[in-house]
Amino acid sequence: MNDDLPAARGGPLAAEAASFTAGSRIAGYRLEQQIGAGGMAVVFRAVDERLDRRVALKLLSAALAADEAFRQRFIRESRAAAAVDDPHIIPVYEAGEADGVLFIAMRYVPGGDVRTLVSRHGLMPAARVGAIIFSVASALDAAHAAGLIHRDVKPGNMLVDARPDRPDHVYLSDFGLSKGAMSSSGLTGTGHFLGTVDYCAPEQIEGRAVDGRADQYALACAAFELLAGAAPFRRDQATATIWAHMSEPPPRVTARRPDLSPAADRVFARALAKAPAYRYASCREFADALGRALGPLPYPPRPGRAPARPATRIPDPLARPGSLARPAPRAYGYPAPVPRTSRSWQRDWTNWALILALPVMIAGARIALIGRAADSFAGLVFLIGFLAVPVALVTKLVRWIRPRVVSPRSPAGRR
Repeated sequence: MNDDLPAARGGPLAAEAASFTAGSRIAGYRLEQQIGAGGMAVVFRAVDERLDRRVALKLLSAALAADEAFRQRFIRESRAAAAVDDPHIIPVYEAGEADGVLFIAMRYVPGGDVRTLVSRHGLMPAARVGAIIFSVASALDAAHAAGLIHRDVKPGNMLVDARPDRPDHVYLSDFGLSKGAMSSSGLTGTGHFLGTVDYCAPEQIEGRAVDGRADQYALACAAFELLAGAAPFRRDQATATIWAHMSEPPPRVTARRPDLSPAADRVFARALAKAPAYRYASCREFADALGRALGPLPYPPRPGRAPARPATRIPDPLARPGSLARPAPRAYGYPAPVPRTSRSWQRDWTNWALILALPVMIAGARIALIGRAADSFAGLVFLIGFLAVPVALVTKLVRWIRPRVVSPRSPAGRR
């Protein structure tokens, strides 16, 4: 886990973290190693001595613990978040207070958070980003349905349980700092801002009522960062970042990742709209739209740019042993000629016309010998047999010439 800021930067929280060392015990947990710190909390890998399991133990700053209203809300909403049933919400084992310290014990995820993975390995493939955002969107929608708003969605709160024997599993953490739906945003009683400025929605910055669409805005900022390498409104100064959230249009992600589809720009433009009413109805809807935009694009070859490849032979499961397989359709929708087999020869009426023409003419001549009354019928039979030969031959000739003549509508005819 990583709570966004290294404890080594100093400050009151760093001093508090220094008071806890490996081997210290808090509320039945034995601290092993500090694994992250931020503006409001420090995170340790710890062991639950009662159940002998490893946990991630987050300890909040003493300033927050001194705020009675915050302390009560933190405990209440941590327990409410633990009751939300979604496989992508980090399991919360316990939340409470011990010796004046607010703590929350969660599942320990050894894979680390998404921000750490990006800083360690570079930008992720678009398909993996889409999968991560989809998982987090599922967790957020489940929390919103339970009346909870996360208010601090960011890559540092997205944990990836990466194991070699199974696909990655993504968790969203830090629901203990959330607030109820439609609550006002802004500062706590002690002056601590709830949220990270790079991902805060405009209504959250202004202190207006927020709902799940504020989390969607933050999720879109996080997705933009995973794709482009930086949050969309990141600036050198926090005040400049706030101004960009409030007044500047979202940048185009394709300007930083030209390999992406322009559809991704439209998805981010909607999810990062200044007014919540113009965003998607849910985080899942945003994740679905982003997944479609990040999918592979079919770019067919332009006529005349590359030589046509021969048709690929596709095995026909219904073909008899030794018969020719059906070729795949040619490019641009023009079907390839089907090879002639013995069965197709039998279905060709021209072959039967040539075979039966002579017997029909002989039959007509024999009918004429019966008498004058049969002359008309005999002449008709003889004429049918006689005309069958040239008609069959002309048809065969046309069939032989047609595939060898370039159609004026084909790609070759347009070159």
